[in-house]
Amino acid sequence: MREHEGAKPLVLVAAAALVRNDGRLLLAQRPNGKPMAGLWELPGGKVEAGETPQGALVRELKEELGITVTEADMAAFSFASHGYERFHLLMPVFLIRSWEGEIDPREGQQFAWVSADEIGSYPAPEADVPLFARFIDWSKAAHA
Repeated sequence: MREHEGAKPLVLVAAAALVRNDGRLLLAQRPNGKPMAGLWELPGGKVEAGETPQGALVRELKEELGITVTEADMAAFSFASHGYERFHLLMPVFLIRSWEGEIDPREGQQFAWVSADEIGSYPAPEADVPLFARFIDWSKAAHA
């Protein structure tokens, strides 16, 4: 199989839709010095070689937020597939409604717990915009 002209590397990232009992979703702000700094996104990170997306989330949420989740706590929620200038992002998103520990921003990032009515006022990377819309739809259905 030949590589396509202009093919971009595929980057696999797993993300968490962490939702509290009051229905608010956790967003993380990308810190200064990182690409897309200042934008708001779902927490998560790159899937490393030999990891499943769920395994990567267990690791990333412990490292970045100081919380413990298990794969049994995760439900498939949505995904993003988006072509950025230098890479193509593929990001499965898992809904997580229970975890152990308190959210602690261990990498200097800002966090916000947002409702479906508020999420639209948070600027996001292009790949996350449809995920925010999916959260709004899910939230309305959950509270119907």
